[in-house]
Amino acid sequence: MSVGQMMWWRSHRADPRAAALADRHYNRGKVGAPQFVPPGRCLVLLTPDADALWVSSWPLAAYVKHAWPGAWVCSCFRNESAALSSTLIRQAVAATCFYWGSAPRLGMVTFVDTTQVRRKRDWGRCYRKAGFCVAGQTAGGLVALQLAPQDMPPACAPWGVQLRLEGVC
Repeated sequence: MSVGQMMWWRSHRADPRAAALADRHYNRGKVGAPQFVPPGRCLVLLTPDADALWVSSWPLAAYVKHAWPGAWVCSCFRNESAALSSTLIRQAVAATCFYWGSAPRLGMVTFVDTTQVRRKRDWGRCYRKAGFCVAGQTAGGLVALQLAPQDMPPACAPWGVQLRLEGVC
C-alpha cells in the first residue's frame, strides 16, 4: 500500500506548535510544559499547518515495563486536520522506518485508554485501518495495538530531514 504524498514535516520535542496539539491529547502529562515527549529516542512529526501531530518513541528495552520491549511506540497522535487519520498513521510509520531503518522484531505499538477517547462506534478504528491489530492489554488496562514489521509501509522521508548519501565514506 502506497503512503501517497508525504504530509509530515520533521519537528522536535519542544516545538511550541506541536506542544499546543499535545496539550489537547488525553495522555498529556503536564499541560503547558515545553516538552511533550517521553525521555529517549524520538521522532516528532507535524503537518505544515500544525493541525496534526505524531510522536514515535523508541525506548530502551531495559526500561520498558510493558509486554512489547524494544518495539517502536506511537506515544502521541492527534489529528485536527481534514486528512484521513489512517493515511497520516501510515505515513508516520513510513517516516519512522526512514528515520530509524529496519523495524524492530515487535514492530510498533500504541496504547489506547478506551475510557479517555471520544465515544465512537469502535475506538482505534483509524489504527486498525492503517494495519494495526489488537495485541493485548497493559497491566494498567490500556489496549495495545500493534503493527508487525512485515505490515509496515515502505520507508519514506518526511519533509525537513537531511537525506542520506549512500556509498559515501
